[in-house]
Amino acid sequence: MAAGADSCFLGFDFSTQQLKVVAVDGNLEVIHQNSVQFDSELPEFRTHGGVHIHADKLTVTSPALMWVKALDVLLEKMRNTGFDFSRVKAISGSGQQHGSVFWRKGARRTLNQLDPQKHLHHQLQECFAVRDSPVWMDSSTSDQCQCLETAVGGAQRLADITGSRAYERFTGNQIAKIYHSKPKEFSETERISLISSFASSLFLGDYAAIDYSDGSGMNLMDIFEKQWSRVCLDAAAPQLAERLGDLTPSTAVLGCVSLYYTERYGFAESCNVVAFTGDNPGSLAGMRLREGDLAVSLGTSDTVFLWIRGPRPSVEGHIFCNPVDCSAHMALICVSVSECVCVCARVSVSGVYFDVMEITPPFAGVHRFNAEGQRVASFEHEMEIRALIEGQFLAKRVHAEKLGYKIIAGTRVLATGGASSNKDILQVLSDVFSAPVYTIDVTNSACLGCAYRALHGLEADAGASFTETLRNAPEPQLAVRPAPGAQEVYTPLMLRYAALEDQLLKDHQKSLHLL
Repeated sequence: MAAGADSCFLGFDFSTQQLKVVAVDGNLEVIHQNSVQFDSELPEFRTHGGVHIHADKLTVTSPALMWVKALDVLLEKMRNTGFDFSRVKAISGSGQQHGSVFWRKGARRTLNQLDPQKHLHHQLQECFAVRDSPVWMDSSTSDQCQCLETAVGGAQRLADITGSRAYERFTGNQIAKIYHSKPKEFSETERISLISSFASSLFLGDYAAIDYSDGSGMNLMDIFEKQWSRVCLDAAAPQLAERLGDLTPSTAVLGCVSLYYTERYGFAESCNVVAFTGDNPGSLAGMRLREGDLAVSLGTSDTVFLWIRGPRPSVEGHIFCNPVDCSAHMALICVSVSECVCVCARVSVSGVYFDVMEITPPFAGVHRFNAEGQRVASFEHEMEIRALIEGQFLAKRVHAEKLGYKIIAGTRVLATGGASSNKDILQVLSDVFSAPVYTIDVTNSACLGCAYRALHGLEADAGASFTETLRNAPEPQLAVRPAPGAQEVYTPLMLRYAALEDQLLKDHQKSLHLL
């Protein structure tokens, strides 16, 4: 076991609005938490919500140097509280997915020669060819998305390779935009990092490889071969493979922390840096999903995390390499809370509530059907509520299974978010998925997951699984089990739901062709 009683493991999260850290000890107990809020604590960068929204309302960026200074401030805060960095055996972390950092030629030399007497942000201020980095909120690359899908043979073909159709926020499309709109800056770039690999580069004092899991969110990586897709690279920009560098397993130990950290903060020279990953993969680790599990956030918008073997990529949803098991994958489905075909088990009526257009499924409107499949204007109030709730969960299961998810013996549904305290809602969730529902606290889940990953990274080479490494971590709380007979009720309703959604999608596409 790599974790002694006084060992410590750090997980960092470079998120949109703040930089956070969680420390766990060898018993997996949280012993320290800290953060830096970008807007309030680094006001000189003039961000709002951690970003700059440009005049076109589509381009959204963040200053790369802000993230560097945030690390300076965070480590100083930790030191001022008396945190003992010498106990840290390994670190890992996560970054907001899809964002990219463009290192200027010569930056690697600066990283290699960091002066422990000076702050990082003073030494790295001239190291970025593009000072404001594109982030996940950016939606300015529609033209680049279309070009990429055309180059590879369509949206489904791109999903078959990279796990997702072309998305505006995905890194490959952002790189293509920079190449065309800022050719001088692109020519001055010697390395392009994701925010996660940028962060690990700061700790290594050298360029860090992009990990498989976060690399899956770029529209550039073949998620099955775990290497860059040549056709995707060629469609984005020239000489891109050299600028991206090699990929690495998400469980890999990249090396030890730079001497900068041992001399300035007292880290042990043997402190390992485990590959950083994206915030969504980090959250999967923090929720400790295992094979067959899924996690459902029940908030104003719903995100479903799935652990998958044998994935089937689709133009809806995302498939990523799994961050804690290199032989598996994970899937992500994002659905707005009111966007689903709603089916009521009690009386076989259906309603479709799509207030806004979202990722899954890609159309909007409100549609209600009776038991005979005829449109109706309204339902009774209680029926409408139940149809809405059941339909949300049926939507999640249908789209999960389209991506290759399978319910197996031992499957758990992990519920998070505000509505996870409502037992009636959880009962419907359990009935629809024919699996017990557990509730979990996901506060700082990406940070916590990366502290766990730091520990697992030291044991993964010896064959230890993530689940085995974390066997002593706190378990989620059982909330409800499926009601007797639920499977017989909801199996035919799933088929009804899928048929209704398919028909509405066809009608939507037909209406677009008529415009």
